[in-house]
Amino acid sequence: MRRPSDFCFAHFVVMAGLASGSWQVFFRVQRILLLSVIVLLPGTPLQAGDLKLRLIDSSGGQAQHLSSETVREIFFMRLSSWPDGSSIHVFVLPDNHPLHIRFAKEFLGVYPFQLRSAWDRLVYSGTGVAPTTVESVEDMVKRVESTPGGVGYAGE
Repeated sequence: MRRPSDFCFAHFVVMAGLASGSWQVFFRVQRILLLSVIVLLPGTPLQAGDLKLRLIDSSGGQAQHLSSETVREIFFMRLSSWPDGSSIHVFVLPDNHPLHIRFAKEFLGVYPFQLRSAWDRLVYSGTGVAPTTVESVEDMVKRVESTPGGVGYAGE
């Protein structure tokens, strides 16, 4: 069982650094503590952890050649038509789905809550619509393939 005195030395080092005005010591200790927590915590396996992400679309591969900025524009609902003029219909998984979390972080460079916030802003301001949410990856693939202009993501 831990005693209150177990952490006194770490607290002393941090407080000594702050008292002497040396913020470098504080940030160095903070960084060391953060890294030790990351290393010591057991990994949380995600259901989609070993899958590679890929974009899917109804045109048979057009989405694979899009730039990362264009993908961001599409999934943030700022780009509503393909270069040929046809409408884009975006499909996503629920916010808490492991594959959606990975897609938001790896492809779009944002957290899912930031993506949801952008969609909510469009909907509540009346300037846009949110993407269609599907319940599973299989449903995503079926809906994207059967919808003209559909785009989504899946694991390989």
